[in-house]
Amino acid sequence: MTEVVLGLDVGTTAVKAVAFALDPNGVRSPWRRSSVREYPLLQPAPGWRTQDPEVVLGATWDALRDCLAQVGGARVAAVSVSAAMHGLVGLDAGGRPLTPLVTWADARSAEEAIYLHASGQASALHAATGTPVHPMSPLTKLMWFARHEPELCARVRSWVGLKTLVLRSLTGALVTELSSASGSGLFDVRSRDWHVDAMALAGIAADQLPPVLATTAVLPLGAAAAARTGLPSGTPVVAGAADGPLGNLGTGAMTPGVAGLSLGTSGALRTVVPEPVVDADGGLFCYALTDDAWVVGGAVSTGGAVVRWAGEVFGSDLRSADGAPPDAELLALAARVPPGSDGLVMLPYLLPERAPIWDPQLTGAYLGIRSRHTRGHFVRAAVEGVAHQLAAILRRVDAVSPVASVRGTGGALRSPLWREVLADALGRPLHVTSAADGSALGAAALGMVAIGRAPSPTSGVRLLQAAG
Repeated sequence: MTEVVLGLDVGTTAVKAVAFALDPNGVRSPWRRSSVREYPLLQPAPGWRTQDPEVVLGATWDALRDCLAQVGGARVAAVSVSAAMHGLVGLDAGGRPLTPLVTWADARSAEEAIYLHASGQASALHAATGTPVHPMSPLTKLMWFARHEPELCARVRSWVGLKTLVLRSLTGALVTELSSASGSGLFDVRSRDWHVDAMALAGIAADQLPPVLATTAVLPLGAAAAARTGLPSGTPVVAGAADGPLGNLGTGAMTPGVAGLSLGTSGALRTVVPEPVVDADGGLFCYALTDDAWVVGGAVSTGGAVVRWAGEVFGSDLRSADGAPPDAELLALAARVPPGSDGLVMLPYLLPERAPIWDPQLTGAYLGIRSRHTRGHFVRAAVEGVAHQLAAILRRVDAVSPVASVRGTGGALRSPLWREVLADALGRPLHVTSAADGSALGAAALGMVAIGRAPSPTSGVRLLQAAG
């Protein structure tokens, strides 16, 4: 009977379930099958970015069932989970959500982040937790809830992230894992435990946070999830890691001198180091992949989504009859514009900016506008602005661990223009991986280690890299 390992990647705006067949001879995966479901990022108030947890989980079930239908009667050796970082949900004593999923893009806690910087506490928190103080962080979100929603906080039994929601839906266990915990701003990356001072600032107790498992921990699929999917009860579910670190694994950016770059809705650049490192300038994050592999890097809040924004502003006449966004048409116009956009510059701060500045109050702008500039110039300047932000992160990463080459993944990199502009801005060889499912592949590879089918995460990737 054919066996598969399934990587389940629950991201910011979509979930992808990818089944990788296991070669019985242990050479490499002969094929893969995948399913994707999208869901909206809501804006219930200015600066807020939330999601309905039930909608996200519903899309996850749909993608999982569809992927399983594609593999027919194959035996599932394990399901391993990747999830977007920095989300926050409050659950009542019965495990029901009392809040929406407050995502990384939510800026409501800007004042709390500003307070921590102004009071001199931000640097120590960053050094201890590896997470920069910023509205993306669950720490500042919790401070906001304590200040604005004290009655709701009194009803919350547990504060959890997206990974916990997914693992609970699959296994019934209310747990998280080292990678997701390390991005919360509440976790001491050296003691490997919840940080006492951060919890005090957040106004919560340790028993309101889930237990932290290893990223290779295995839990049994629960009876309810088995009924919903058709999988046998007890199927191994691997805790997995956060999507960013798993992106490095899935794209092969695991060795010294190689950085991983992801460019989807947002963008990030990271390199792997053997133990937690926080740069002296505080411009980078440090998150876990496993206990002895940590990613150092930075993320920009506006990545490939800058073209989608440009479509709303500059491309309404290019929208097709079915309402599809005119991304390709705008990029084609931008490709006719020379590098440098004839002096037009965009500061692409459409959302509260993260690395390397970590300033949620920065706003975007166009500079150098002249009458000769067309909408192609404006779109190219937007693409170049994002690329230069990622190049600024690369310079910071270089100071911690020198980078000789970059491996990229993400939907935006299907565009020749994005690839050209990024390669020029980074000034290093840029290898774009053929698959857009780096985090799902990384999750599946980590799952291979957890169930004893691969000796290391990188060997797991080599075994699962499918021909098609």
